[in-house]
Amino acid sequence: MTRQSARLHSAAAALDAVRARIVDCEQCPRLRAYCREVARVKRAAYRDEEYWGRPVPGMGDPLARILILGLAPAAHGGNRTGRVFTGDGTGGSGDFLMAALHRAGYANIPTSTSADDGLMLRDVYIAASVRCAPPDNKPTPQEIATCLGYVEEEIQALVRLEVVVALGKIAWDAWLAILGRHGARPKPRPVFGHGHRMGFDWLDARGMRGPSASSTPGTPGAPGTMGTPGTPGTPGTPGTPGALYHIWI
Repeated sequence: MTRQSARLHSAAAALDAVRARIVDCEQCPRLRAYCREVARVKRAAYRDEEYWGRPVPGMGDPLARILILGLAPAAHGGNRTGRVFTGDGTGGSGDFLMAALHRAGYANIPTSTSADDGLMLRDVYIAASVRCAPPDNKPTPQEIATCLGYVEEEIQALVRLEVVVALGKIAWDAWLAILGRHGARPKPRPVFGHGHRMGFDWLDARGMRGPSASSTPGTPGAPGTMGTPGTPGTPGTPGTPGALYHIWI
């Protein structure tokens, strides 16, 4: 086994272990009750489908250099399909995000419709700050804090991680909370904003508005680039690994 293969095997095994703990989690009674109720009642368009109805783990490349951190699964998206940013309808946040990743060479297809649609990510891992769909898309501070441990475990498994892209203020604040748990408390506290950056010797973090209809006043897919992993602030080349299109929203 080559060194690269060994790293891949080790990272994949660690992420599988985290996944198992996430799926079995019952720590937040309000969220678990809501997800089960949504899975029981269902949306009319999906009444013949079996909903996942459990906490949703992260997905992507175990050797990813980029972590995309979102808010939470959608009630009829990830909570139905069992995969983050998946199944929230044509033109929804999943398709919006995957189209951007596909243009930059990080995803093999530009859509995200179901857990068995063949989507594969390269050099990117996607996770949510909260693993259960929250009522009105508003988790409580305690629910966010409870889930942070899973994000930390995934970060520890992602041994090549260089860049975190926080989609929205909750994800941005969740990342700051994780840094604080490990003694990193930047002064002044970085303020969230689209395109804002907070950098450390070992990792670079960027903030972007989340790819949802409620936060997308611009034209989906308008081209732009963010800094190449490992060289923060250096424009990448669209369509090549190491250059991620901005999600302009």
